[in-house]
Amino acid sequence: MGDLGDLADLAAWSGRALGAGFVQVNPLHAAVPGDPTDPSPYRPSSRRFPDPVHLRVEDIPEYGYVADRGALDDLRQSAASLTDTVLYKGALIDRDAVWELKRRALELVREVPLTPGRRAAYCDFLAEQGRALEDHALWCALAEVHGPDWHAWPAALRDPRSRETARARGELLDRVDFHCRLAWLTDDQLAGAQRAALDAGMSVGVVHDLAVGVHPGGSDSWAQQDALAHGMSVGAPPDAFNARGQDWGLPPWRPDALAASGYAPYRGLLRGLLAHAGALRIDHVMGLFRLWWVPEGRPPTEGTYVGHDAEAMLAVLVLEAHRAGAVVLGEDLGTVEPGVREALARRGVLGTSVLWFERDWADTGRPLAPERWREDCLATVTTHDLPSTAARLAGDHVTLRHRLGLLTRPLAVEAAADATDTAEWLGHLSRLGLLPEGESDEEGAVRAVHRFLLRTPARLVGVWLPDALGDRRPQNLPGTWDQYPNWRLPVADAEGNPVTLEELAAAPRLHRLMEVLAPLRKGPRPPHGPARE
Repeated sequence: MGDLGDLADLAAWSGRALGAGFVQVNPLHAAVPGDPTDPSPYRPSSRRFPDPVHLRVEDIPEYGYVADRGALDDLRQSAASLTDTVLYKGALIDRDAVWELKRRALELVREVPLTPGRRAAYCDFLAEQGRALEDHALWCALAEVHGPDWHAWPAALRDPRSRETARARGELLDRVDFHCRLAWLTDDQLAGAQRAALDAGMSVGVVHDLAVGVHPGGSDSWAQQDALAHGMSVGAPPDAFNARGQDWGLPPWRPDALAASGYAPYRGLLRGLLAHAGALRIDHVMGLFRLWWVPEGRPPTEGTYVGHDAEAMLAVLVLEAHRAGAVVLGEDLGTVEPGVREALARRGVLGTSVLWFERDWADTGRPLAPERWREDCLATVTTHDLPSTAARLAGDHVTLRHRLGLLTRPLAVEAAADATDTAEWLGHLSRLGLLPEGESDEEGAVRAVHRFLLRTPARLVGVWLPDALGDRRPQNLPGTWDQYPNWRLPVADAEGNPVTLEELAAAPRLHRLMEVLAPLRKGPRPPHGPARE
């Protein structure tokens, strides 16, 4: 799997060679360890701290001074074998296997004493993060002993402020320090990725992602019990995307507890994420206004909306973003309460506009003309929860959902409706003169939808990385768990062959697509505001 060194390299290359203004990543939040670990980055143990599985161990300064070079060489050989199984044998990304190798290497790296300067930097980090980091590291240490779900721990340890928990902190001090050290090292490499992006001329740099909630058995849920509504889960009501509604299995924040604390947990979360971000994407940004609460054991259709003090939530968000000098993007797709988009726009929070959803819903229902798109948004063709463009054009996503039993109508009806939708868009593109290759040319159609995005007034335009290579598989298929390998598929080409970063940079199909986006390339980074690409 990729690491933060790869992210820095991707940013440096795309900024310099392609003129890109940003690289957006899925959440890098700390995961809940398991057997197997939940691969979804949107159901993390902690949103406040990143996952050390993303570390590039070789870039840690102490790595070069490890005494047991033989042990490191053995781990590197195992890592190479693991990579080969993905690249050449069709294996899925196995984060547990990756973490086991990295953890063993990091244990060896930790044996190297820090230099005085490094020690001082580490101490500063500990002081800055305070009790939040201590709690997270202690949860990690306790999870090693008692398992990853704190509800199953001895009763006294379920309270992070109990006398027994304080005693355990002392007994596990070495492991607590280890996990604090990992948070520091990961934070340092995140800073390096953002520096690489800005040094490459990007006007925004790395766009980080804030998941809507946390795993009920994880670190944040344990440390912030007073602020969470246990026995409840957030989700989404039935809509055009999912007729059965959605239950995400994430306990929501209690609005009253947040207000009573002066929004301290929320402020700390934002401050940590924005420390090394050029922009922050807020998943399901409507959750700042209200969330669909689903009682434990009940279907999503029996949920209800619970409101937040949106004025306060937005005020904290824009204040922290202003202090960090960062752009804020809101994922405002799906069921959106009236007035939400207007409230976000008034505060400079950009929305998210996806081509397939942009229609004249108030009148004809036809594809919305590009000049009628909103300006204050990130415009893309697809997202991680939707099919790749090649798959949508071919109707592959309908067949896949049918095979997994996710359709609510007969296959023939769904396929016909999808084909009609696609044909309408292709016809629209042809009439605008954006599809000179013809409607039967798949790669040409992928370029055409991006030509369309250039005609919109959108402040930012994004390219879904698999679209640049012709990958036909969705990264995530909502409504599935073990039926589909969500979040475990390496980026691949049109034939399904996994692609390395080096192969990506040399891919002819990617460069043909990026030629379409050449008009977006700016000169020097502007002093204010984001670039469009």
